[in-house]
Amino acid sequence: MFRLRSILSVAALAGTLFLVALGRPDASEPPPERLTGVVQVTDGDSIRLEGHATRIRLFGIDAPEGEQTCRNAHGADWACGGWVTLQVRARFEGASATCERRDTDRFGRMVAVCRVDGRDMNEEIVREGWAVAYRQFSSDYVGAETAARSAGAGLWSHEFIEPAVFRREGSVPQPDAPRHRAGQDAPGDCNIKGNISSNGRIYHMPHNRDYDRTIIDETQGERWFCTPEEAEAAGWRAARN
Repeated sequence: MFRLRSILSVAALAGTLFLVALGRPDASEPPPERLTGVVQVTDGDSIRLEGHATRIRLFGIDAPEGEQTCRNAHGADWACGGWVTLQVRARFEGASATCERRDTDRFGRMVAVCRVDGRDMNEEIVREGWAVAYRQFSSDYVGAETAARSAGAGLWSHEFIEPAVFRREGSVPQPDAPRHRAGQDAPGDCNIKGNISSNGRIYHMPHNRDYDRTIIDETQGERWFCTPEEAEAAGWRAARN
């Protein structure tokens, strides 16, 4: 019996070595450091390069999911996720790109910065307003996002929920989920929000919990302030969160 078990163990080991010798892929093996090829757009922030099996997630940016909807200026929902994919596809599909790996995500995708004709593809997508800077992982594209927001480009001319929030909360985000809304950019450095509600006149600073979900409607007497002192002199009090 002992001899039989030994024979079986040796056979199992030989089988394993044989599979390795055949080149069985190792799931822990990272994607290559650099790939070059013709772009095939999967969605707003992920691509493949023709001739390569490696899936690529664009580093530092986050685009709406394919099924995600946004709200236009008339309050109607529209398929912004599909629209973003079409915009990225129209701009980059069929172009030659070089992608340099920055990381590998939990799905085994190569997280990369991709360049087309020397241009940073990731940055261009954010600057066009087709995606937001993915601050959780990088601040590289915050400047491009700020420019898109100021210009009201792409998504920034509509109301939308951060893609990460959409993924976390599902296809029907909670009613109080922070939304980006057109026309809610602070004038210059005056980024304190003077809100009027049933609780009175309250000003919210960027560090306050409800800052992102507070919307300024100047037709209702709400306004922006440059300093807490200015807000308090005008009759507003500080938020308590």
